[in-house]
Amino acid sequence: MSEALVPADRRIRLALVGCGRISKNHFDAIAKIPELELVAVCDIVPERAQQAGVAHGVPFFTSIEQMLAEVPSDAVVIATPSGLHPQHGMLAARAGRHVISEKPMAISLAAADALVQACDDNRVHLFVVKQNRLNPPIVLLKRAIDRGRFGRIYMANCTVRWTRPQDYYDQAPWRGTWEFDGGAFMNQASHYVDLVQWLVGPVESVMAKTATLARRIEAEDSGAAVLKFRSGAIGVIEVTMLTFPKNLEGSITILGEKGSVKIGGTAVNRVEHWQFADYDDDDKLVEQANTNPPSVYGFGHEGYYRNVVSVLRGQATPDTDGRAGRKSLELILGIYESAKTGRDVPLPLRVNL
Repeated sequence: MSEALVPADRRIRLALVGCGRISKNHFDAIAKIPELELVAVCDIVPERAQQAGVAHGVPFFTSIEQMLAEVPSDAVVIATPSGLHPQHGMLAARAGRHVISEKPMAISLAAADALVQACDDNRVHLFVVKQNRLNPPIVLLKRAIDRGRFGRIYMANCTVRWTRPQDYYDQAPWRGTWEFDGGAFMNQASHYVDLVQWLVGPVESVMAKTATLARRIEAEDSGAAVLKFRSGAIGVIEVTMLTFPKNLEGSITILGEKGSVKIGGTAVNRVEHWQFADYDDDDKLVEQANTNPPSVYGFGHEGYYRNVVSVLRGQATPDTDGRAGRKSLELILGIYESAKTGRDVPLPLRVNL
């Protein structure tokens, strides 16, 4: 893809589509990195597009096609409703722009594959935002796993106990719908599903229960899944958006024959337990790895964009590309399939899900 790389003598020009809740994290991260330049914004709500454009001093649009036609850019950030990510990403790819997609990259495997194919065909990179992989405690945990410090891993537990009141869902008609969003697993907990499969390895099968207990939405507000990994390890993912009265916990725990670690806080930002049979110099870094982010989104977007810069300068490979983003989507869809059928669902899935 060398012909699509951005030369080092100019800034990387980014256009952003979708000026809703998550866009602030992108704007803040872009502003902190001198190599990046925001050149345009787009939203179908004219007032929101104008507000973002004026705030950042860039042209604003209500049509992505018009923005792509009128403003030169190197990459397009897709921060629209989840179900629209593939459509908008494919438009950007066909216009020769690299694609930076918020999670999830799609809400069906067929749409995810179409987006990957469009980026391949047009020789552009597809980045899928998985900022929690870059949290300092998670970086330490990944390194411990890669170095074999746990020995054999027996159990992996992921817990997301957050709060999303009804007015959160009422802010936008797409939230909580099957067509554009999905529920607690697909939206709020997708980063945690990603961490489990990224850290512990491929999942062989999943059994799940979901429920819509308190929110007036199509999809689930709570659920639990039991995973069987190919390694033989067992995993549990527990998710709810009904915690009283506020976000309580976003954690991952790994238990192995020679180590036990829990990364907790509200967004896997704090080492709550770290114990191994054998010493490693990383043990001295545990305390300074703790962070206190202002929201559950954490600080990872800036790190993610720094990887984007390195890739588009030809100095690195993407931290999370489309194929990596597809893996966590497949596991989420497996969870939904099990909850719907009441069966143990093997992975990989059939593509028509």
